[in-house]
Amino acid sequence: MEQKKKTNKKFISIIAVLIVIGLAYGGYKFIHSLSHEKTDDAQVEANMTAIIPHVGGYVEKVYVEDNEQVKAGDTLFVIDNRDYLVKLEQAEANLAAANSQRGVAEASIGSYRANAAASTAQVGSASENIEAAKIRLWRAQNDFKRYENLYENHSITEQQYEQALAEKQQAERQLEVLKNQQQATASQRNAAVSQTEISEKQVSVAEANIKSAQAALDAAKLNMDYTVVTAPIDGQLSEVDLQEGQFVQPGQALFYLVNTDKKWVVANFKETQLEKMELGQTVGIEVDAYPDMEFEGKVSAFSPATGARFSLLPPDNATGNFVKTVQRLPVKIDFTNANDAQKLQKLRSGMNVEVDVHLN
Repeated sequence: MEQKKKTNKKFISIIAVLIVIGLAYGGYKFIHSLSHEKTDDAQVEANMTAIIPHVGGYVEKVYVEDNEQVKAGDTLFVIDNRDYLVKLEQAEANLAAANSQRGVAEASIGSYRANAAASTAQVGSASENIEAAKIRLWRAQNDFKRYENLYENHSITEQQYEQALAEKQQAERQLEVLKNQQQATASQRNAAVSQTEISEKQVSVAEANIKSAQAALDAAKLNMDYTVVTAPIDGQLSEVDLQEGQFVQPGQALFYLVNTDKKWVVANFKETQLEKMELGQTVGIEVDAYPDMEFEGKVSAFSPATGARFSLLPPDNATGNFVKTVQRLPVKIDFTNANDAQKLQKLRSGMNVEVDVHLN
């Protein structure tokens, strides 16, 4: 009987100790929750750049392997450029032809302008000759009138009368010839001016063709450059699922390049946890893969909408029965400079972490 009492006392003591420990742990958790918000719905994130060719073609050579570290500008693979070389040569030939066309049009402009200037000078000279011919005609007409009166009075001979008549008729014909010449010269000038305008338009068309040919040449050079695919940033490659002789299309995502220098954490907190959270608050970060390592971060941004809003089919609660579901809001957490750089290099995008936001 005495042994049974001792056993009961021992059992009660153990229960009491466990109750005290439970109360102490519960009290600690309660006090901790007043100044902390935690979640295990969080992952490490990093920029992942898709390697996408600008041009299509057959892969000539692959220079990288799976998970390889590369620097910005390193050649990843090369596309067979023979088709693009032909297009480049064709674009160069088209540009040369357009330049030649402009040269011919500009030379024509010079020739037609010279003809127009010469014709203009001839028209001016013809106008002066016409004025002189008009004076001679006026004089011959006056002389003829005087001789005609004298002839009627039998004061002069018939020969003198005919000579005055001939001079008047000659002056009239000379004036008419000069007018015809002036008209012909003016027509030549107008034709030269018209041809000059046509040539100027041809030059404008040729210049437009040159711009078009230059643009085509620039595009051909770009396509030639695009046949060599290089790394846009420093980072580490994913699995390189690419082989020599494989046909790739423009816009096709072939593999990824992960930026290993910049990492952050995206934690999805329940909307009921956000009341006291603010930008700049310190965050403790524990990574599942490295439980012995602890990292420090700070709250840097809150998402403008909950995760459900960004889904392919956002929930619509306007119709039917409604069941309230607690939503989660993505919160971006940046690593601070207090972290060990070598430890940060071990983190990989997608790793699960647990974050603890210090609210005070």
